[in-house]
Amino acid sequence: MIRSTLLALALACTASGLTAAPAMAQTPAPAAPAANETPLDTRADEVVAVLNGTIAPEDIFTQGFQAAVSAAQIKALSASLVDQFGPAKTATLLAPRNGNRAALEIRFERGIAKGAIAIDPGEDDRISELLFTSVDSLAVAGDTPEKIAADLAALPGSVNAWFGPLDGATPMIRYHADVPLAVGSSFKLYVLAALGEDVKAGKRRWTDVVPLTEQSYPSGQLQNWPKGAPLTLHTLASLMISISDNTATDQLIKELGKERILGLMGESHRNPYLNQPLLTTRELFVTKADKGLTELRRRGRRGDEDALIAYDALLNAPERPVTLEDVNAAFANGPKALDVEWFAAPVDFADLFAFMRGEADPEVFKIMAINPSATPAILANWDYVGFKGGSEPGVLNLTWLLTDKDGRDWILSLGWNNPAAVVDEGKLLAIAQRILLLPR
Repeated sequence: MIRSTLLALALACTASGLTAAPAMAQTPAPAAPAANETPLDTRADEVVAVLNGTIAPEDIFTQGFQAAVSAAQIKALSASLVDQFGPAKTATLLAPRNGNRAALEIRFERGIAKGAIAIDPGEDDRISELLFTSVDSLAVAGDTPEKIAADLAALPGSVNAWFGPLDGATPMIRYHADVPLAVGSSFKLYVLAALGEDVKAGKRRWTDVVPLTEQSYPSGQLQNWPKGAPLTLHTLASLMISISDNTATDQLIKELGKERILGLMGESHRNPYLNQPLLTTRELFVTKADKGLTELRRRGRRGDEDALIAYDALLNAPERPVTLEDVNAAFANGPKALDVEWFAAPVDFADLFAFMRGEADPEVFKIMAINPSATPAILANWDYVGFKGGSEPGVLNLTWLLTDKDGRDWILSLGWNNPAAVVDEGKLLAIAQRILLLPR
């Protein structure tokens, strides 16, 4: 599905199942050390062993926990964390600590996980709850751009990357930076740029109100709002960027016009033709959910004008309604028609940000900073952090605009496509965090 990527890697294992947990919880204060090792201390240490694969989950979790989260799931999630952050090293119980429950911190070789743990005295003090609310990368001694570039190159599929200043100086990391890949919802930066340019030119105001006429599919909220609901352009843009609201995006595309956005791509994109004809988010979902439409679009992009006419006619035909269930089914079995997407390379996003600095109203950068997708350590490392990401099965893009302490703009843009398998969001995000903590 097209959605904003997670703010940070989150793993939640509770007796009610696996859920996404809020990222970047506040660091709790250390609890007063106990005079003697307690069963809770012992189980916390055993979590380290489970993560490293030296103790079987069946040996330390309650039956209820294992009924909700299988041993195979626990092992797979543990292996993923160790793969991204290195071996688990230590477990520390933190306040609040209340009897058989406490806040928990697990330190990995290259990261730190924060969450909670609880045990059940009625089941031999086995673990009844284990929750990681955030897992953040640590600055790694000896980490280098060369090591990170090698890790990027080792990812399966196609990868591109660029981390460096926007002023033309040599980037610290550049890997296939001019190779366009599918970017998912990161294309919404072009919609934001066009709107910001119109506002700066006095053609529109952020306070302009438009009625809601479009309806797409999640992610977002506005797909459930009543038709005709009045919304300001600022609200639409903020929802589009901060929670990747697809209906907000399509409403702004309608207000601005597809040709307006394609025209802006002509000024700040090396291969704008890759995005012609421009898709709304709804059109992307509908196309991928219908093999016939997918093939018509492919033929049209190869120059078959009759196929393109037929595609346009069928795309919004009322007799061909596409339900959310249809869309979910289309994306349920891994990557789907990755040529039906929006495309950009890191150098394109660098050009776009340079364009926005000169031509867009400054409010666009405040909107990009609503959801910076950054840990506290990263936020402390930069004066400004703005973000937009995008993903669907087989597609992931993470793009940041950053300003250092000297007022110099930087970009980090990472892209990963794999038509053969779902890409690991946590793995790429962990690499991104390492990059954003590199000494400059």
